[in-house]
Amino acid sequence: MSLDPLAILTAFGLIFLAELPDKTMFASLAMGTRMRPLYVWFGTSTAFVVHVAIAVGAGSLIGLLPDWTVKTVSAALFAFGAFMLLRGGGDDDAEDSAGRTVTGFWPVYTTAFMAVFISEWGDLTQITTANLAATNGIASVAVGSAAALMSVSALALLAGRFIAKRVPLKTVQRIGGLCMLGLAVWSVAEIFTG
Repeated sequence: MSLDPLAILTAFGLIFLAELPDKTMFASLAMGTRMRPLYVWFGTSTAFVVHVAIAVGAGSLIGLLPDWTVKTVSAALFAFGAFMLLRGGGDDDAEDSAGRTVTGFWPVYTTAFMAVFISEWGDLTQITTANLAATNGIASVAVGSAAALMSVSALALLAGRFIAKRVPLKTVQRIGGLCMLGLAVWSVAEIFTG
């Protein structure tokens, strides 16, 4: 099992851009204001690793299909991802708990793990990870996707307030959407040229 640096970077870039304006980034930010950030990061990171494992497992099953079918499904999923990012939507508000402080490693870890584990089911990043794993290699996609998700969580915890005030998330969504649209077109082109 070898790692492909290009596949790692592709997975990292796409997942990072897709996750940056996602509700789990805001959830990490909100939890980090009331809980110890490092404990929150361990909880969110563990949940992300579990979701990446599930997604690459699904992607490896998709990879057993005929090549043209995989590319068609891939193009459709990338197009769906582009649609989801480019359509906008302001429903990703920071998720706030009842306002009480949670302390101690296990309570914080469990709270952060469950918040992300539950909210990531069927998420755009999980679908994108499965899609990438079907065509780019399981190990490389897993490494790139997990690193991206964990980086966004760390970014939210370390510099979330700065990002929320200074970087327009609509811009990040549009860049991610255009990248996914480009990958959808590329996948369709591969059907006819491959």
